Amino acid sequence: MPGTNLTREEAQQRARLLTTHAYEVDLDLSGAQQGGTYRSVTTVRFDCAEANAHTFIDLVAPAVHEVVLNGNTLDVAAVFRDSRIDLKHLPQGPNELKVVADCAYTNTGEGLHRFVDPVDEQAYLYTQFEVPDARRVFANFEQPDLKATFQFTVKAPQGWTVISNSPTPEPTGPGGDVWRFEPTPRMSTYVTALIVGPYHSVHSSYEQDGQSVPLGIYCRPSLAEHLDADAIFEVTRQGFAWFQEKFDYPYPFAKYDQLFVPEFNAGAMENAGAVTIRDQYVFRSKVTDAAYEVRAETILHELAHMWFGDLVTMEWWNDLWLNESFATYTSIACQAAAPGSRWPHSWTTFANSMKTWAYRQDQLPSTHPIMAEIRDLDDVLVNFDGITYAKGASVLKQLVAYVGEDEFFRGVQAYFKAHAFGNTRLSDLLGALEETSGRDLKTWSSKWLETAGINVLRPEIETDADGVVTSFAVRQEAPALPAGATGEPTLRPHRIAIGCYDLDGDGRLVRTNRIELDVDGELTDVPFPAGTKRPAVILLNDDDLSYAKVRLDEASLKVVTEHLGDFVESLPRALCWASAWDMTRDGELATRDYVALVLSGVGKETDIGVVQSLHRQVKLAIDLYAAPAARPALLDTWAQEAQQRLRAAEAGGDHQLAWARAFAGAARTDEQLDLLRALLDGTETIDGLAVDAELRWTLVERLAATGRLDEAGIAAEYERDRTAAGERHAATARAARPTAEAKAEAWASVVDRDDLPNAMQEAVIAGFVQTDQRELLAPYAAEYFAAVKGVWESRSHEMAQQVAIGLYPSLQVSSATLEATDAWLASAEPNAALRRLVLESRAGVDRALRAQSADAASRA
Repeated sequence: MPGTNLTREEAQQRARLLTTHAYEVDLDLSGAQQGGTYRSVTTVRFDCAEANAHTFIDLVAPAVHEVVLNGNTLDVAAVFRDSRIDLKHLPQGPNELKVVADCAYTNTGEGLHRFVDPVDEQAYLYTQFEVPDARRVFANFEQPDLKATFQFTVKAPQGWTVISNSPTPEPTGPGGDVWRFEPTPRMSTYVTALIVGPYHSVHSSYEQDGQSVPLGIYCRPSLAEHLDADAIFEVTRQGFAWFQEKFDYPYPFAKYDQLFVPEFNAGAMENAGAVTIRDQYVFRSKVTDAAYEVRAETILHELAHMWFGDLVTMEWWNDLWLNESFATYTSIACQAAAPGSRWPHSWTTFANSMKTWAYRQDQLPSTHPIMAEIRDLDDVLVNFDGITYAKGASVLKQLVAYVGEDEFFRGVQAYFKAHAFGNTRLSDLLGALEETSGRDLKTWSSKWLETAGINVLRPEIETDADGVVTSFAVRQEAPALPAGATGEPTLRPHRIAIGCYDLDGDGRLVRTNRIELDVDGELTDVPFPAGTKRPAVILLNDDDLSYAKVRLDEASLKVVTEHLGDFVESLPRALCWASAWDMTRDGELATRDYVALVLSGVGKETDIGVVQSLHRQVKLAIDLYAAPAARPALLDTWAQEAQQRLRAAEAGGDHQLAWARAFAGAARTDEQLDLLRALLDGTETIDGLAVDAELRWTLVERLAATGRLDEAGIAAEYERDRTAAGERHAATARAARPTAEAKAEAWASVVDRDDLPNAMQEAVIAGFVQTDQRELLAPYAAEYFAAVKGVWESRSHEMAQQVAIGLYPSLQVSSATLEATDAWLASAEPNAALRRLVLESRAGVDRALRAQSADAASRA
């Protein structure tokens, strides 16, 4: 939307000028069931540091009715423009501003989102304000360092519930429909929240040493039968106990509610005391334990934000990592260490999923330092990425190894105490850590937080005729940054462990020695025990202490290729799987060899999260990285393997469900598709496999994509499942049909029109892009470049980003796609955010071309 950007310089100037104190926000949501607009009345009190000053307050609204500054009514037509209200001639000292406006409900997941549940036809509202969308609901100074208290008063339909950051009061007013909340502590605008509607709720509390924190869990009534509140409360209490001990600072708000809301764009949002979470985490069908682990990590991530982000907030968005990296690191650490946790191997999941996300992001043209340069809001809106979250968390794990865990958390404790309810910069945290650890972290920070790119660690080993190690060193490389990236390659200090593994009498790979050391510079000698024979496998960065791409020496690679599934522990397996996947993406390991490696070892992999990652990676490797001529045979091999393992898996177990989904995504022959149809119809069953609502839709979507299920079949399935999830799945299935008419209809609904809600648009895009429909989709490459800039400039960020990423012709892996992208970039003059997204997609095609070439060369 034009006029909604804010530069860092503007924010700094406004922060120098203003000190905000208190907001009173009065919203009339009594017409929410009908939608449209609502009345928003904001009163804000602030001090101005200079006399006769000029600044502005932010507001995105269809209409502004009244602006009153210090008792003087201003001309709305003169002061409201481009989502800003001009404030001129401010006196030095106290000021009071009142703004009366009509604001709009949205269906984009930004501002005040409105959703109507098809089950009960009731409206459900929630706010999503990060990064700059509180201004869609009330007038405010929309930047993180202008904290204030917030007092919300809400009029809502009778019988509804209103939840905010402060504890929910009893409703008042003649109709019992007015909710007046107590003022919040000082906080940033983006973590304020309102959730409104006839939500179902379950309540409990966290009790410890005289502390009592009310806990609430909310969802729509249509999901209530699936809400496993006890399990969610259990994880939440574990987080409360672990975080409060490690942070030595009590939970800083009056209550803690978790609200599972519909059509949420992200995983969750850390609104202070009122966390919103995507309601797909209320599992309405059987899922594997990996899904529960991911949900638990999300719950703990948002709880950690109550300290990292809400209590202490970054001054500007260049320090976003202070929020996200710390929340990610501490949530995984809590899962790994909290008493009673179901997921003590959470670092395995991190190594095999989140870190692969970071490695991928760090090799794109848009790679950036963890502490990124954020010039304006457009920059930060595309910066919630694998570097900010996963690389940052991995680097924090490295920092903990570097300074010591106790010293690290003592620094964190001092940081919270010094800056509670305030704003900070990187230097504030580093200063606290230097004080407690005794280490000078300036060099560490400059190399790890302020530079981009990724290092590669390789072992260099020599042995004598008897196999005794005579020399051992670790070589560190700093590959050139991707074309278009800014900065220079950097060699960094690493604290790593080196694992030595040998095969025992049962054929298992067991760690026989562990060496921990600092690696710095190009070559680091390893203090390997003199007179010791080399082990079967030497694994750099064992225990995953650092952030680097790791390669195996030739002898280790040979053993791992034959015995990857034989590691006793899950983490070294995950590290080797991740290394093999990275080598495949880099063209160092042929796709056919990667597929063969997975087929030989996946049957021994016990970690269900790793298994599911391998399923996704194999399918992606075949679809994008295999030589086109070899792709059909590899697809056949993978589908046959998945079908065999589905039938052989333990009845009712996680692996059976995972292989069922993998098979459904890979099925391609008439016989395989007949089995999918039979499972859907119930004419064939597999012992222990529950073909429930979500698995049924998986089958439906594949059958629709292969032309085996028409519109009537999709409609019949929706009649069985007339829910919000059913609507989305039906939209995906319709868009997946392999006909020109279906593709044209889907394209028009997303590109030519703009009336789809965010979740439905996402569902249509997911169905439109099918990897076995390349020829059918080829004409849409030109359509994409003709339309994407107009979409970007006319829609909200979330909606435009879905289109820009989701409809880029990533499946058209050819030099022609690269040339078309380059021509568009040269002529269209997109803004920086759109340019970045398109460049990232282009990099994916370029990487796929190189991997396909490497795979083809391996067959020559």
